[in-house]
Amino acid sequence: MSPPSSNKKESTTARVLGSGSAGIAELAVFHPVDTIAKRLMSNQTKITGLPQLQTVIFKDYATASAGKKFFSLFPGLGYAAGYKVLQRVYKYGGQPFVRDYLSQHHASKFENAFGKSSGKAIMHASAGSLIGIGEIVLLPLDVLKIKRQTNPEAFRGRGLFKIIADEGMGLYRGWQWTAARNAPGSFALFGGSAFAKEALGIKDYNKATWGENFIASVAGATASLVVSAPLDVIKTRIQNRNFENPEGGFKIVSNMMKNEGLTSFFKGLTPKLLMTGPKLVFSFWLAQTLIPAFDKALN
Repeated sequence: MSPPSSNKKESTTARVLGSGSAGIAELAVFHPVDTIAKRLMSNQTKITGLPQLQTVIFKDYATASAGKKFFSLFPGLGYAAGYKVLQRVYKYGGQPFVRDYLSQHHASKFENAFGKSSGKAIMHASAGSLIGIGEIVLLPLDVLKIKRQTNPEAFRGRGLFKIIADEGMGLYRGWQWTAARNAPGSFALFGGSAFAKEALGIKDYNKATWGENFIASVAGATASLVVSAPLDVIKTRIQNRNFENPEGGFKIVSNMMKNEGLTSFFKGLTPKLLMTGPKLVFSFWLAQTLIPAFDKALN
């Protein structure tokens, strides 16, 4: 069965340029926001006032000047740059390849099971879920970025290559939880966007306008953040521990249930929706818009 028109193949160059540009723009604008969200998710104490909130967010710079506070939100920028750009190229640029495969070999199965429009959207979501699981190959860069943001003392002066040599496969600690978070999160991201485009009456997704891509990105990003929130908290807490004092995911879950209650699994969700949400919307929107634009310009 030939692929639907919405699955027009963009060139590999267009996919890399579009997704890479989205990652670079996202990093430049939103890295401080990501740091705030990660520090709030890692905090295990109740915040009772502004001074304590500033300590959680700015750490040793809580009482410093506004300028120093701002620049304290850029720890691990090198790791973040490597991780974020590679992640966006892999995720936004890689999902279309998985989508192409599903479209070429399994499109009829999706249509028979879910109907033509829903089947197409669920095929996009499934491609996103599969690519999300594979994202664990980039986990070491994510671990180093999060530790720089939330637990910089874990480095104690060690450089990148020294840490890699010392920790080895320990940098993949928590990969199961990362995969468990990415599978539904990426399914919801690409699926929410595809369903929104179907609701808008868009048959060829590559011909969506900037405004239509924005609406679709909001739908996908919101669904993704809500669905993945509990597992994201667990993943972050696994990754921000000191290298020599790791803690397993199930132990973290047990301690959270016992000491913090069920609501702890949604810590940081509000700032993520308000701050990280726009970051994901921004990059996903750019990628969805730039990939077809680069493809058109290159051809």
